[in-house]
Amino acid sequence: MTSAAGPNTWVQQIHGERAQIGMWIASGNAYSAEICAGAGLDWLMLDLEHVPNDVRSTLAQLQTLAAYPVQVLVRPASADPIAIKQLLDIGATNLIIPMVESADEARAMVAATRYPPEGIRGVGSALARASRWNRISDYLVTADDSLSLTVQVESAAALAQLDEIVAVDGIDAVFIGPADLAASLGHLGKPEHPTVVAAIEQALSQIKAAGKAAGVNAFNPALVDRYIAAGASFVLVGADVTVLARGSEALAARFIPQPGTS
Repeated sequence: MTSAAGPNTWVQQIHGERAQIGMWIASGNAYSAEICAGAGLDWLMLDLEHVPNDVRSTLAQLQTLAAYPVQVLVRPASADPIAIKQLLDIGATNLIIPMVESADEARAMVAATRYPPEGIRGVGSALARASRWNRISDYLVTADDSLSLTVQVESAAALAQLDEIVAVDGIDAVFIGPADLAASLGHLGKPEHPTVVAAIEQALSQIKAAGKAAGVNAFNPALVDRYIAAGASFVLVGADVTVLARGSEALAARFIPQPGTS
């Protein structure tokens, strides 16, 4: 029998001096995840919201990434406590929950990640990879402290409740989702619209001022710099599928004559 690993190291990193730089793993593939894990990035996000991932494919990626020093966040498809329970039981230790709109919803997410009496997480540690099938002798009493919880704020309504959301005990970080926020602000498909960028910068500043870690995604390097200056301590700067898409397009453009050219 062994004892738990101790405090969550991701929380320590996002309160460090340097912004943590990461990328999406959106392919749903452990092979791609491993390629990116060795790149030197600080963190990776395994997504179930917008990509063809499920519990089994996420488990395979977690098992693969365990061999690497990179931090791993997992985003469920929704704020469903049952889905959250499954991800925790397969060994996810850092969760990022999409579409949190209020302090009440944030508190519900805290409860979903905690065992009773502090929360509602079902007790199944004997069956779970998270406890190494009860080989971690004190898992049930140390699990809550070993997890991190990030909630995503990605609408005008959520921004209006930002101070209340940030103040919820048990929320370690707040992540701003530019694409959905842009749509909510009337700029669908334009996450770099000046109104959206200004709203994000204000939100990042608010989160940091409240003493919580702030995150955001931005594939434009100039925006990454702006958001870090505004208070972001962790940023997604790319995705495996977009790197592959743009890279393959560049190869085609370089070597295949385009229509209208000689």
